[in-house]
Amino acid sequence: MKIGLFVGSFNPVHKGHIKIIQYLLTNKYLNKIYVIPTKNYWSKNNLININDRINMLKFYENKNIIIDTTNNNYDYTYQILAKYHKTYPKAKIYLIIGADNLVTLSKWQNLNYILKYQIIVINRNKIACSKYLKNLPKPHNIQIVDIKTEDISSSKIREDMPNNYQYLDNQVIDYINKNNLYN
Repeated sequence: MKIGLFVGSFNPVHKGHIKIIQYLLTNKYLNKIYVIPTKNYWSKNNLININDRINMLKFYENKNIIIDTTNNNYDYTYQILAKYHKTYPKAKIYLIIGADNLVTLSKWQNLNYILKYQIIVINRNKIACSKYLKNLPKPHNIQIVDIKTEDISSSKIREDMPNNYQYLDNQVIDYINKNNLYN
């Protein structure tokens, strides 16, 4: 069993996130993906309530896409990896990150532990991934996956919310409007 862990703020979840998940499942990179929204992401200070972010992610949940509502309080990614390794000791655990995270990966807490796992890097923003891979300790199991997506991010969407609704699915838009989020 190949289990992917997609950790992020998902503030809000957008079509790019979902396209990545669907691509990795459809192309058999992974059997299941656990989406783990972080409660207090260390570099983010404008997060809406974790319950609202979980509720928006729940629109996409199915037997292969599981929204994790219990492992949201960890400060570091290695802690989440350790928890899933303990829960699924026979599974192959993959961490899914964007290439923008590869830029800072060498500074992540307990990097050597993280590098024991498979890491799928989604190439975006034309980042020269090979440049950053050279700076990481060996061995590592990092696979670069190129997925054609628009250059979108949750922060760009929030900057001009009504004009960026095209990057959000209708049920997410309805939830945002109904709950008066991102005003």
